[in-house]
Amino acid sequence: MTSSSDRSPAVDVRSSKTYEVRTYGCQMNVHDSERLSGVLEEAGYVRAPEGSDGDADVVVFNTCAVRENADNRLYGNLGRLAPRKASRPGMQIAVGGCLAQKDRDTIVKKAPWVDVVFGTHNIGKLPVLLERARVQEEAQVEIAESLEAFPSTLPTRRESAYAAWVSVSVGCNNTCTFCIVPALRGKEKDRRTGDILAEIEALVDEGVSEITLLGQNVNAYGSDIGDREAFSKLLRACGRIEGLERVRFTSPHPRDFTDDVIAAMAETPNVMPQLHMPLQSGSDTVLKAMRRSYRQERYLGIIEKVRAAIPHAAITTDIIVGFPGETEEDFAQTLHVVREARFAQAFTFQYSKRPGTPAATMENQIPKEVVQARYERLVALQEEISWAENKKQVGRTLELMVAEGEGRKDGATHRLSGRAPDNRLVHFTKPDQEIRPGDVVTVEITYAAPHHLLAEGAVLEVRPTRAGDAWEKRSAAEAAKPAGVMLGLPKVGVPEPLPVATGSGCGCD
Repeated sequence: MTSSSDRSPAVDVRSSKTYEVRTYGCQMNVHDSERLSGVLEEAGYVRAPEGSDGDADVVVFNTCAVRENADNRLYGNLGRLAPRKASRPGMQIAVGGCLAQKDRDTIVKKAPWVDVVFGTHNIGKLPVLLERARVQEEAQVEIAESLEAFPSTLPTRRESAYAAWVSVSVGCNNTCTFCIVPALRGKEKDRRTGDILAEIEALVDEGVSEITLLGQNVNAYGSDIGDREAFSKLLRACGRIEGLERVRFTSPHPRDFTDDVIAAMAETPNVMPQLHMPLQSGSDTVLKAMRRSYRQERYLGIIEKVRAAIPHAAITTDIIVGFPGETEEDFAQTLHVVREARFAQAFTFQYSKRPGTPAATMENQIPKEVVQARYERLVALQEEISWAENKKQVGRTLELMVAEGEGRKDGATHRLSGRAPDNRLVHFTKPDQEIRPGDVVTVEITYAAPHHLLAEGAVLEVRPTRAGDAWEKRSAAEAAKPAGVMLGLPKVGVPEPLPVATGSGCGCD
């Protein structure tokens, strides 16, 4: 939160300064990027048109530090922007997120044309730091060591009018040997339940009909306040919010997955039949080396209980291949779990060494060619299972929430796209009547591919929704926006969040 002493005077001129935010990493980063966009627009900046590709007046990189090539990717992109910045006086570049929290002053040393470096804990300061860099004509590096304000207390520019992220906690108390996130985002800190529910109710009042509860370890919610059943209670409380049609959450940790959460999922009608639960490895030996506090039997036991309580649940996961010391037998155990669990989808990663993590200095690092070969075998198996599981959906009648921009070929195929309750992507025949993102349609599934479903017949029912109204209202407002705005400073406002994604992307949950 920006204190009065940090506020710079508003710029008293008409301005059409544009901004672009480039996001890398997990849903937490996507959530943070919406806040970055929110505080910039609150300060008077205007979002650059789609496809600007570095032509904005302010380009912000919201970085991830999980993958091995994260640094190279950032500096490569910064290098490509350097000549453009040199030819455009007044253009500014900012770098935030996990890599900024980790590298700090290194970024300005390697890329001296960067104007602002900020961390994961002080995203609300970005407009102030940009103004300070402009006035002082030197780079501003400000990395807060602890959280200044929950992301959800900052202004936002949501990517979706009908679906939203809602943060229940930040940080992580786990000590997985492959993960650097806890060092960069700090210890877990829970939000008050009342604040979470108040935010959800405010979002529903604005027309949002789907929310995703978000946390680095979402089902550990309550450990900070001493209530082991706090998360299941939160799910049930969401079920009592009128107008909230769909509730999802990501990503839970198997260690904290308790029977009361399964019961809440099964008994709360608006909690969707979907579970994304990272596995990482099927080998007990590798799980121990990763410091994952569960074993294969425990993981498969959770899935068995979920399927017994919610037969149509779609279960997805994250898997890391090639962790240091992984033997062929260890990898065979991962394949065994994949066959037993029958995941609807798996987000698979080749182990990536990160400096600063215990795994980076472990012996028996696996040769790249071995990791690649195992990775390809895993992907082939999961592809086969995903397709088989999707084929089970053929003939089912499903309610879809119409999505915006999820079908790249929709225009050419005269289709629209939507998400089923279990979050499967469905492309369906476009009906004659108008349908808006956020509206709900009923369709019959006619065909299955490994990563999507088709409903090729006529739409059985169309239900206009308040979420569709919200999308239409926002679209009209965007079209009517003036080009010039007053360029001022941020102020803390009513929160808002984002659209549904699956898979942590960082493999660290």
